[in-house]
Amino acid sequence: MKKKELLKEPIEHIDFKSFDATPIIDAMAKMSFSSRDTANAAHIFNRMLADATCTNWLTLAGSTSAGGCMQVYVDMIKCNMIDAIIATGASIVDMDFFEAIGFRHYRGTPFINDRQLRDLYIDRIYDTFIDEQELQECDNTIRKIAESLPPRPYSSREFIREMGRYLTRHSIKKDSLVQVAFEHNVPIFCPAFTDSSAGFGLVLHQWDHPDTHLSIDSVKDFLELTKIKLNAENSGLLMIGGGVPKNFAQDTVVCAEVLGKEVPMHQYAIQITVADVRDGACSSSTLKEASSWGKVDTVYEQMVFAEATTVLPLIASYVFHQGEWKKRRKREWAKMLDEA
Repeated sequence: MKKKELLKEPIEHIDFKSFDATPIIDAMAKMSFSSRDTANAAHIFNRMLADATCTNWLTLAGSTSAGGCMQVYVDMIKCNMIDAIIATGASIVDMDFFEAIGFRHYRGTPFINDRQLRDLYIDRIYDTFIDEQELQECDNTIRKIAESLPPRPYSSREFIREMGRYLTRHSIKKDSLVQVAFEHNVPIFCPAFTDSSAGFGLVLHQWDHPDTHLSIDSVKDFLELTKIKLNAENSGLLMIGGGVPKNFAQDTVVCAEVLGKEVPMHQYAIQITVADVRDGACSSSTLKEASSWGKVDTVYEQMVFAEATTVLPLIASYVFHQGEWKKRRKREWAKMLDEA
């Protein structure tokens, strides 16, 4: 098959505003297993939105943005449901920023010869295809942004904010997560930022400028995120997958204690994951386990063991149609961090 035949059906991102999942969530609440867990998660998220004291954090790991949930995260920002984001670099750069500068993800199949894909310069995420040549253009765009900035250490949050600023002038696809977060002063953190297309772009930048270059300071990320926790009255977590973003967000409670400050545990917590709890890995650790570390309270917590693209749109649609988000005040934590 030719490359253009494999890259011909773009992924369409779901719009949770276009349907009302309230009847489905209400029915699932009266069921069992993952259905009831999903409904309970929706109710907790709605409680987070109704709590005037609560700063809501979204953590993202995995490939849900490439898989069709990109618009979900954008609309959560536009509807003032989320106040800070902690994500993998791939979610922000290889997926969201990648589409913002004019590229797409495509419907593919796992039942294909991957050597053939390699020969065609097509990358595969399960049943989703990406043009590797376009990813390399994304790398070069990151390098271009780096070379436009003063050479110093930046938190990933600071650099992603500059990516958002760049998109306000140069985006092909409007309303990407990076651009919308910039415009709404919602900070985005990627603690493992270089584990993405951004890493290649920044390596190119440092290779070309070995003596004077920009770098990413992940410790500054941790400090900035902890400052949000210190200044927030209360906090709640909506976690998609696990990984570094999940632990990074939870660890801010412990970090505050290390700094000699007393802060409450995250009062609300939802995690949607398919990770097995029996292997002891951090990504599969339950929210109750996090409570033993002093990170998460267990009054309003829910694990949902499901693949996120199947349940997240239902949860988001439910809370959208309940309307509690309309009453929330904007936190705009990026302003506080920029002024610090």
